[in-house]
Amino acid sequence: MADPQRARKMADRIKEIVARRLDKGLRDPRLGFVTITDVRVTGDLQHASIFYTVYGTEEERRDSALALKAATGMLRSEVGRNITARLTPTLEFIADAIPENAEHIEELLREARDRDAATSELAATAQYAGEADPYVKPRELEDDDEPESVR
Repeated sequence: MADPQRARKMADRIKEIVARRLDKGLRDPRLGFVTITDVRVTGDLQHASIFYTVYGTEEERRDSALALKAATGMLRSEVGRNITARLTPTLEFIADAIPENAEHIEELLREARDRDAATSELAATAQYAGEADPYVKPRELEDDDEPESVR
């Protein structure tokens, strides 16, 4: 089991190497605008999970996933040349759901704002069902209602 800090450093280095290689460009026309969001390396440094997002339509995401799968061997060779480890970890590309999650959160916030506005409208025109002050107030005593001991 490797040191967790070493695994984190290796993950950062792999992220940098893969991102730089994707920035240079692959010779695959299916590859779209890919962003590497995170890399996680197992404790034994044998496997790296690379999380990515693709800007574009669902078809562009699918094509980019196929292009990354096809380029995995070349990217692994590139990683192996640029890291100082005895063994080169296997690479696995996983589509990150950040854009979908962000869109869902925005939709929930929009719905909450709409409901708040509707509640504010109802509160502005609301009236009491009974009296304005529903609490029982103590009776006010008149002069002739005073107890004998007070006089």
